[in-house]
Amino acid sequence: MISERTLRNLRRELRRSLLAKIGIVIVIFILLMAVFAPFISPYSPGKQNLDEARLPPLGFSTKETKEVTKMENGSVVIEGGEVVTEEQTVYTNATVAHPLGTDGNGRDILSRIIYGARTSILVGVFGTSLAALIGVLVGLTAGFYRGRVDDVLMRSADIMLAFPSLVLAIALVGVWGQAQAPFPDPFVVTGLAPAFRSALGFTTGMPDTVVLPGTVIVVVALVNWVWFARVARGEALSIREEEYVKAARALGASDGWTVLRHVLPNAITPILVLATIQVAAIILLESALSFLGFSGADVSWGFDIALGRQYQSTAWWISTIPGLAIVITVVGLNLLGDWLRDALDPGIEGEGGV
Repeated sequence: MISERTLRNLRRELRRSLLAKIGIVIVIFILLMAVFAPFISPYSPGKQNLDEARLPPLGFSTKETKEVTKMENGSVVIEGGEVVTEEQTVYTNATVAHPLGTDGNGRDILSRIIYGARTSILVGVFGTSLAALIGVLVGLTAGFYRGRVDDVLMRSADIMLAFPSLVLAIALVGVWGQAQAPFPDPFVVTGLAPAFRSALGFTTGMPDTVVLPGTVIVVVALVNWVWFARVARGEALSIREEEYVKAARALGASDGWTVLRHVLPNAITPILVLATIQVAAIILLESALSFLGFSGADVSWGFDIALGRQYQSTAWWISTIPGLAIVITVVGLNLLGDWLRDALDPGIEGEGGV
């Protein structure tokens, strides 16, 4: 349970910080959007309509010059045996049906933003959890035993830090491939989302599976476990010298029991703070992998940014809006992490954050 003192610190820092309130609101909004995507998404993220391709967001319009066949009195003008063409300016206006516009294939950007949040949150949470599991185990072992064990484990961590994160991630994905783990969407499979959408007159046909990019989750965990190992090691080195730890060992407690019962509980606070910040870092890494085509997920913010590259001069929103979604999410998570750090452990200074 969370102690009363910890709760007081959290409430005090929250009252003081407007940025903390903003971060909490952003994170809660993104989480709700990801969880309830089948209910709130206007369309299926994969639904295409080429007749509505590259529609601008509300408040914007586009102008494009096209070469069209010249017509006079309803007939095609032919001169010298050839069809005469002329330049014509075509205006495309926004529509309420697609408030954030559409991409090059006529897919609704708002729907893809909502479903893309699922990919980012899943990779961020599962990737961080796996990285924390590996890193905390290594760090606590190194800090508790010290000596040669510490040297071997932490030199391995230093070797990992010598590789650029993105380059190492790309190499690992190249070796293992793009393994994906689809599992049923409970809201769609049970009929809750279709019934809700049908009752409100919304379009049905939402995806009935959630695709978990397994390789990406493992890769981002292997790239980021080092930060958890360093924090856990530092805490273990300090806690192992406490009197209650020495007393437990003097009474015959095993090393494993001592670590689980005394060292880990007292080291968990900075680890939790770091985990919050690392979720943001992992979301950025997943977006980079998706942008470069190594994720395998076809509904991802990074993937949508890549799709919009060829339309930068004519349809800037295809890349810009997913990019803004990434920025807002990462800023919200970092603000949340700063709040937890200031309230729980102001001494770690956000190591390994973004």
